Amino acid sequence: QVQLVESGGGLVQPGGSLRLSCAASGSIFSIKSMGWYRQAPGKERELVAAITSGGITNYVDSVKGRFAISRDNAKNTVNLQMNSLKPEDTAVYYCSGEIQTWRNRNYAYMTYFGKGTLVTVSS
Repeated sequence: QVQLVESGGGLVQPGGSLRLSCAASGSIFSIKSMGWYRQAPGKERELVAAITSGGITNYVDSVKGRFAISRDNAKNTVNLQMNSLKPEDTAVYYCSGEIQTWRNRNYAYMTYFGKGTLVTVSS
């Protein structure tokens, strides 16, 4: 079993900052990419930021220059530093990981998601 648990969401004023954290635990053999998705009310889930095990990052255009993703491979954690937050950043943020476990007599990768943490940007 694999679990991803997010923390750090909350209410923040426009222009403020929040830091989201996520820890993966369970029978993990290795993790390739980790990332953060978000889903706003009435919208589809979108990938906000991702990072490979080698540290290569990518971001959706709307957060470039404001958000920064980082990870600790030894601890199986990923963080998202969010600065200059805008009301349109309001959403439930989900941590994700492409995780290798022992499944069906083989090592296999599968994408796992956390349950999400709510970020509300409002004055």
